Amino acid sequence: MTQQSIVVLGLPGSGKTTFLAALWHLVFSRETDTKLRFGGLKSGNRKHLNSIAARWRNAQMQERTLLGGNQFVSINLVTDDKQAVTVTFPDIAGESYRQMWEERECEKVVAETLTQGSVLLFVHADGIKRPLWIVDVAAMARALDLPANEAAQPVPWKPSMAPTQVQLVGLLGLLGATPLDIGPRRLVVMLSAWDKAKGERLTPREFLRAKLPLLSQYLDTNPKLWQWTVYGVSAQGGEYDDTQPGAQRKQEAQDLRAADEPSRRIELTDGVSTSHDLTVPLVWLMQ
Repeated sequence: MTQQSIVVLGLPGSGKTTFLAALWHLVFSRETDTKLRFGGLKSGNRKHLNSIAARWRNAQMQERTLLGGNQFVSINLVTDDKQAVTVTFPDIAGESYRQMWEERECEKVVAETLTQGSVLLFVHADGIKRPLWIVDVAAMARALDLPANEAAQPVPWKPSMAPTQVQLVGLLGLLGATPLDIGPRRLVVMLSAWDKAKGERLTPREFLRAKLPLLSQYLDTNPKLWQWTVYGVSAQGGEYDDTQPGAQRKQEAQDLRAADEPSRRIELTDGVSTSHDLTVPLVWLMQ
């Protein structure tokens, strides 16, 4: 049996937890055919995985995992011909990756995971922080009738203010440098919340080039580091209920709960074909 490894990467709120919950449900429910099947839990809390999968099935928002309370999960998946892959979620909340970008620090256990195999990079398609141009700031100031000198007041910069694509290129750059560099890797960019982006009428690759041009150019110009592709994924399928006390229930969430097969709410596309199988990009990474 050949064994490979995939590490999941993404900033906070990029869709990793929802993907993991849906994947955990998918490989156990067998409601739809998948290219990979469950081969065992290498590490992680089964109770935690069952909990996030239950919230996913019930169309409830996931609770945000805070730094210091990370759930490290490694799932073994296998093909029919006994090829195996370990998919590792080293930090579900994404806080360790934020820490890498902002503070240039990395926990030892996360660093060890990041030196293993291919990368599944999550980007929230509806949560991209875009560059702020000076001309746009000036236009907003005029629209708000702000004095020119007030609009020009400098604001101390901090890393968290950087656009999404700058942070992601920075993170990938760290994977290509000592001590995390392991040579060429395969990479899948997962554009989560794809149901929010479909109105753009772009394929996932076109969307990446239009909305995250710096990231697209970085990947295109570094073929010795990255062999890559991109998928749009809607693992959630719509708006979920907020479980905070007093929160109003959403009709869309009620409709999702009424569906006979929760796996059918999953939509994965490369711009050519569409499926409910979240293991498709994992198989691509194994090639």
